[in-house]
Amino acid sequence: MIDAAELVDNDFLRQFELKVEDELAKIEYSLQDRKIFLTKLIIPECINSEVFETNFLTLVFENISERNISVVPTSPEIAKFIRKNRKYKKMLPVGIRI
Repeated sequence: MIDAAELVDNDFLRQFELKVEDELAKIEYSLQDRKIFLTKLIIPECINSEVFETNFLTLVFENISERNISVVPTSPEIAKFIRKNRKYKKMLPVGIRI
């Protein structure tokens, strides 16, 4: 299981990072006017599993939720995650539907 303490928000590279087994999983983003655009999900081949992806995205969404900013998913994998986890739909800005 992954731990929230391991999640890093790298402001300089504009990505959330999670180091697992000497590999780096990341979600690239762009932050604009109280909205975070999640643009790319990158998970290394050696740890690529649906369970890991779900846990990683859950950590990122909980982190964003604490900051009280809206999420705009531009990555198909992230949009799929929101469709599966309806509780995060409230984080979408007005007018964005998934």
